Amino acid sequence: MDKFFLENAVQAKKKIEELVAQGYTHDEVYVFAHSEDREDKISDALDSEQVGMAEMGFLDTMKNMFTSRGDTLRAQMESIGLSKAEAEEGESELDKGRLLLVAKK
Repeated sequence: MDKFFLENAVQAKKKIEELVAQGYTHDEVYVFAHSEDREDKISDALDSEQVGMAEMGFLDTMKNMFTSRGDTLRAQMESIGLSKAEAEEGESELDKGRLLLVAKK
């Protein structure tokens, strides 16, 4: 698993293109942003994957509807294989306005 902290969608697009050239598919690349709206728009524009029920399961997905965005982000990051410490670091970087891109085979 590879993770990258990026400043904007332009950097994310370039990194996704590099990862695809290395053999990743778009379904193996996840983009996280602190703003859910920003995350949705970037994921749609870059054809990357979003963490959903397949990764988290029904109960965790429902639970996240009632938790803070930070808690939800950390839970999503852990559901795709990041450690608790990595998820906390990722959420901290998202708080600064950065993007987190995770590539997972």
